[in-house]
Parts: sequence; structure tokens; C-alpha cells
Amino acid sequence: MEKMGRYCKAYPIQRLREFSGWNENVLNARKEVRQIDGVETEAPRELGDDSFLYLQEDFTVTDGIFLEKNVIFDGVTPEWKEFCSSTLKFEVPAFAAASSEQAAGGTAA
Repeated sequence: MEKMGRYCKAYPIQRLREFSGWNENVLNARKEVRQIDGVETEAPRELGDDSFLYLQEDFTVTDGIFLEKNVIFDGVTPEWKEFCSSTLKFEVPAFAAASSEQAAGGTAA
């Protein structure tokens, strides 16, 4: 079953590719049905320059809104987090962070 996170944000793939350590796993892209020699078959979609991916609250990048599904990038490092914060201006909103803490058994401020 798909797992919804508390927060994710869509970015054009071109912005994500600006990160020097970017390495995408294209085989994990969402599947598309294609006609090949008259036969319908599923294959990963092509990630072109006009594609959008989702930066999740845990700093992984997915091809869709669900956590841990169609993971394109999972090289979460301090450098990646800094890139997300400073370059992409990614920040989990307070309401989502508070919900996350409450779900984990902590207290929200």
C-alpha cells in the first residue's frame, strides 16, 4: 500500500539536476503503458527536461506523491539537505512538522 507523507513539493527535474551529487534511478520512474509492435507493455516513463519530481519531507525524491514509491534519488547527505534548503528553498511547513512530531509521540511546540 502506498504511504503518504506529511509534505512534499514538486520541482522541475532541471532544478534537481543542478545538484553536483545528483544521480537518478530512472528504472524507478512511474510505469507507462506503451504499444510496442502492437503489444501493450509497461515501461518506466522517460524523465525529460519537462518532467516534475517530488522532494519528500525525508529529502528523498520520488516520481509521484507517495513516500518510498518510485524513488528516483535517495542520496540524502548533509550537502543534499543544504542544496534543498539554500538553492531550492525547500522547507517543511510548521503544520506538517508538528503533525510529524505528534505522530511520532513527541510534542509540538
